[in-house]
Amino acid sequence: MMLITYLSFGVVGVICIVLQYWVRQTDKSPAIGNNPTFLQFQRVYFAAYLPAVVADWFQGPYLYKLYSHYGFQEDQIAMLYVCGFASNVLLGTWAPVAAEKFGRQKLCIIFTIIYSIACFFKLSQSYGVLILGRILGGIATSLLFSSFEAWYIHEHIESNDFPKEWIAVTFSKATFWNSILAVLAGIVANVSAEWLGLGPVSPFMLAIPCLVVSGLVVATQWKENYGKQQVKFGKSCFNGLRDIVTDSRIFLIGMIQSLFESSMYIFIFIWTPVLDPANASLGIVFSSFMVCALIGSAIFQLLLARRVLVVNLLGGAVACALFGYFVCIFATNPHNTNHRLAFVAFLLIEVAVGIYFPAMSNIRSRVVPEKVRLSVMTWFRVPLNLIACIVLMTLHNNSFRHGNRLIFVVCTALMAIASLALVKFISIVKDDEELGLGQTQEEEEEQLVPAV
Repeated sequence: MMLITYLSFGVVGVICIVLQYWVRQTDKSPAIGNNPTFLQFQRVYFAAYLPAVVADWFQGPYLYKLYSHYGFQEDQIAMLYVCGFASNVLLGTWAPVAAEKFGRQKLCIIFTIIYSIACFFKLSQSYGVLILGRILGGIATSLLFSSFEAWYIHEHIESNDFPKEWIAVTFSKATFWNSILAVLAGIVANVSAEWLGLGPVSPFMLAIPCLVVSGLVVATQWKENYGKQQVKFGKSCFNGLRDIVTDSRIFLIGMIQSLFESSMYIFIFIWTPVLDPANASLGIVFSSFMVCALIGSAIFQLLLARRVLVVNLLGGAVACALFGYFVCIFATNPHNTNHRLAFVAFLLIEVAVGIYFPAMSNIRSRVVPEKVRLSVMTWFRVPLNLIACIVLMTLHNNSFRHGNRLIFVVCTALMAIASLALVKFISIVKDDEELGLGQTQEEEEEQLVPAV
């Protein structure tokens, strides 16, 4: 299985390079954001943000392996994951409000401190200490994906008065380098844990210097900023919930997002115990997953440029994931697991993830009003994490312990429901000209040209 792992990484790597080159060749959008002051501002942001995300990626390949290495059983490991998901959803709702009130720079510094402590706790074999580490990790993750972005947007618009359309340029670069660094992080983690024989805790120790660098850049190169007005958390949440309940389009988008991403969270837990018994190189497997996500992103861009509707691309992602989970049901036979087939199915699921995120982001930006987007996204996170927690916690119940196959049966069912919700969503929005989801990109542009 180890040889298959490395060969697969090489194959998907070549496919990714070809597709990315193709994307660059077909991209005819004008170059914007070449202002020297803007580029310097970007560099200051990336100098803090990219080390932070590298630290996060270092911890992906060997988290389950570490807990297993310490001798914990699958149900105990599942509870550790649940603690991380629960703290993320409970405190993730608080993070944006805290950033507005106490300062986004402070929250970013606090992130680096909390995440460093969480990594240090991985050195302990005490179950209680590891649970505390997972809780701190959940808090840190919610800060990473809220405070950094909020700081940048405020500085971009309020302090530097750059054009708003340049924000997309920065986040596009951030997404690209985030993906590249995720692939490299998997390789480095594999070298550290397996080639050098430092064990599964070593990637977590590698994350700490990255967090220190990020914290120092934030502390010395960033300036503090706050929200213009205090966020009324209760009112904001109520308005978001009202829009979800009263607007069927938002409700269905939230349903699709919760079902797809909860399955993805479950997948994050389950892929290691499926492949680890076959002696797979976990770091290289992780890097292969990240390359496949890049392939999915390139497929999205290429098909969008060829006037494929965004809703159809989202449908393709859901169908691809559904098929991948369905194949996993047969690959994870408790009596004879087909590790190679499971690995191929996992790669297919990651391609679906790469298509899903830009497609969902595009649709959500059109369907969810800007003024309630933060609160709506907060509500979306609740069922997302709740589903993942419930599925993982059933591992404690002996009547449900039928191996990994049951997990993939659940994921397949979730994706089937997501497919039905997407069909309903398409039937609602197909004639909505204001959203433009039933139009190609060229047709949308033509509508903006006044008739002569």
